[in-house]
Amino acid sequence: MQYAQIERSLAALQTFFHTPLDEILARSPVRADAENAVLALFHKVATSVPAYQAFLAEHGIDPKEIQSFEQFTSLPLVDKDNYLRRYQLEELCYDGKLVNCDTIAVSSGSTGKPSFWPRFVTDELQIATRFEQIFHDSFEADRRSTLAVICFALGTWVGGMYTTNCCRYLASKGYPITIVTPGNNKDEIFRVVRELGDRFEQVVLLGYPPFLKDAIDSGREQGIDWSQYRIKLVMAGEVFSEEWRSLVGDRTGASNPCYDSASLYGTADAGVLGNETPLSICIRRFLAAQPEAARALFGESRLPTLVQYDPRSRYFETTNEGTLVFSGDNGIPLLRYHIADNGGTICYEEMLEFLAKQGFDPREHLGNRGMRPLPFVYVFGRSHFTVSYFGANIYPENVTVGLEQPTIREWVTGKFVLQVKEDSDKNRFLSVVVELAPGVESSEDKRSAIAASIQTQLFRLNSEFANYVPPEYQTPQITLASMGDPEYFPAGVKHRYTRA
Repeated sequence: MQYAQIERSLAALQTFFHTPLDEILARSPVRADAENAVLALFHKVATSVPAYQAFLAEHGIDPKEIQSFEQFTSLPLVDKDNYLRRYQLEELCYDGKLVNCDTIAVSSGSTGKPSFWPRFVTDELQIATRFEQIFHDSFEADRRSTLAVICFALGTWVGGMYTTNCCRYLASKGYPITIVTPGNNKDEIFRVVRELGDRFEQVVLLGYPPFLKDAIDSGREQGIDWSQYRIKLVMAGEVFSEEWRSLVGDRTGASNPCYDSASLYGTADAGVLGNETPLSICIRRFLAAQPEAARALFGESRLPTLVQYDPRSRYFETTNEGTLVFSGDNGIPLLRYHIADNGGTICYEEMLEFLAKQGFDPREHLGNRGMRPLPFVYVFGRSHFTVSYFGANIYPENVTVGLEQPTIREWVTGKFVLQVKEDSDKNRFLSVVVELAPGVESSEDKRSAIAASIQTQLFRLNSEFANYVPPEYQTPQITLASMGDPEYFPAGVKHRYTRA
C-alpha cells in the first residue's frame, strides 16, 4: 500500500471541495505570487524528478544557485525532443516512480507517434478549477440543474476521460451537475439528450468544435429542437471564428454568446492551461469586427483564441520568436516547456487600457458577472498550418470566415483543404477544396459564391493578401467535394486544413 497517496488525495480533495471558486480567484494574482510559485515548483522538481536532475546536470546548472525569478527565466527551455523523448517515462515522474500516478493518457500529436502522459487525482483537481470557472461564471451551474454530455472520444485519449473526471469533481463539490458519457457517438448523443434533456434546466455539450457542429446539424436533420434544452457548449482543440460561434448559437437557440459557450486552451502534456471567460469572449467578439484593432493588438491578420489563465497554476512566458512557454505541475511536471504555439500574453490592466483607446469597455456589456482580473494568453496555433501565396501568409482562419457567411454556411460542413497549386503554365493559384453538407448538390453558382465570399474575407482580414497578391490571382479556385470524400475528408481521421 502507498499510504502517502492517501494523504495526497485527501488533502487535495478537501482543499478543492471546501474552497469556493470566488475565494480561489477573488484577488488579482500578484506578480510576485506567481513568480514565487513557479520558483518553488522548480526546486521541487529539481530535487525530485530524475530526468530534470539529469537535464540540469547536462547543462552544468546547480539548482541551489537558482534563487531568483530572473535566474529561473535563464534556464534552458525543455521540449519533446530535448527532454520528454530522451528519458524513460518513470524518470520524468516524481521520485522516478510511475506508480505515483493513477492514470495514463495517450496523445498522438502532429507526428502520429503516441506520447504517454501520466497524472494523479491531484493534477486533475487543479484543472477542474478551470471547468468550474466556466460552469459557475458562464453557465450558472451552481444554481441550475445541468446535464453534462461528454462528446469527446472516450478511451485512452486525453479529452474524454479528463473532462468526465473534472465534471464529476464539480458534482462532488455540490454543483447540481449530472454527467452522461456517449462519447463521439452521435446516435447515443441524440438518444440521451432526447430522453434526459428535459429533466434538467440546461444541457451542456462538451467536445471538439467541428464535431459539435456536425452533431448539432445532424440532430436538426433528425428533428431535434436544440433550443428546448437550453444548450451550452464547452469546446477544446481548435481555433474557431466568432462567426462560427454565432452560427452554432443560432442553431441551438442560444441568445447570449458571451455566456452560452466557452473554449478551453489545453494540451495533453499538462491539461487545461487557460479558458475562455465571458470577458475574453466579449473582447474577442469586439475585435472580430475591428480587424485593424486586432492586428494592432496581436500583430497578425487572423484572430487567435483568447483565454484567461491563473499564473499561479500555469505560468506563461513568450520567446523572442513569439512562441509560448509554460511551467506547471502535473504527473510529468514541466518547467519552461516550449509548446511552440504562436501567441503571447497580455496583463488584465493592459488589455483594458488598449480597449479603452479603441472606445470599448467590456464592463459596460457584462457588468460584474464573469469579470475576473486574470491575465490573458492568446494562441494562434502552429505556424506550419499556413500556406504562403505571393509572399502572403494565408491562414485557415481567414478562409473559415468566408464559409460561415449567410447562405453559404447552409451548403457546407465547414471543413476545407487549403493549398497553393500550379497550373499547366506553372502559374500559382489558391486552391480550396470544400466539403459539402449532406444532401447538398454541387453547382457552378455555389462555387462562384463561395469563391467570392472567401476572397472578400481574405481581403478584409488579411492585409498581406490585399497588398501582396495581384488582383488577377486573388480569386481562389474552389472544388466542391461530397461529405466524407476519401481523398480530402476521410472519415475517422483528424482533419488537416492545409496541405503542402
